[in-house]
Amino acid sequence: MKTLEIIGFKRANLDSQSLNEIRDNGSVPCVVYGPGIPEQIHFSSPAILFRDLLYTPEVHLVELNIEGTIVKAVLKDAQFHPVSETLMHVDFMAYTEDRPIKFEIPVKVTGNSPGIAKGGKLELKTRSLKVKGLAKDFPDFVEVNISNLDLGKSFKVGELKPENFEILTSPNVSVVTIGIPRALRGKKVEE
Repeated sequence: MKTLEIIGFKRANLDSQSLNEIRDNGSVPCVVYGPGIPEQIHFSSPAILFRDLLYTPEVHLVELNIEGTIVKAVLKDAQFHPVSETLMHVDFMAYTEDRPIKFEIPVKVTGNSPGIAKGGKLELKTRSLKVKGLAKDFPDFVEVNISNLDLGKSFKVGELKPENFEILTSPNVSVVTIGIPRALRGKKVEE
């Protein structure tokens, strides 16, 4: 899995006036907490550094460089303004290499479905899966091969065979379904 570096600067003042000044200067207030950190670290980071972390379908591990202190973390939460959609606050969760963490990994669909060739529609029901494991074992994505899916058939989480990590999403959840279009419903589809 890819790792991004985000540079941060500690902040002492946590009042709303200080937070607004940080945002007005083009930075984002952040916090990191978790194992290996005795207490939360409040910091700010330039908003431009979050582009490759938040505005992409890929997920990344994060290496925070807060005034020379290196913290390995994962993105826990990002808050956006409800109207302007500007980034308001980011939470990070620190992790250690020897302890498992919970994470969400995106789903990548591969293969050519016979159901789509017959006029079916690909319906991605789940864009990411909750997983648990060591950070070093996480793949960039979970691959779902739809080569055997016909019209009306689904690929469920239980059909996945993960290596070195555990999938926490229920095995009964559909990841991908080949929907039957209205024009084909009730008709016998020729094989």
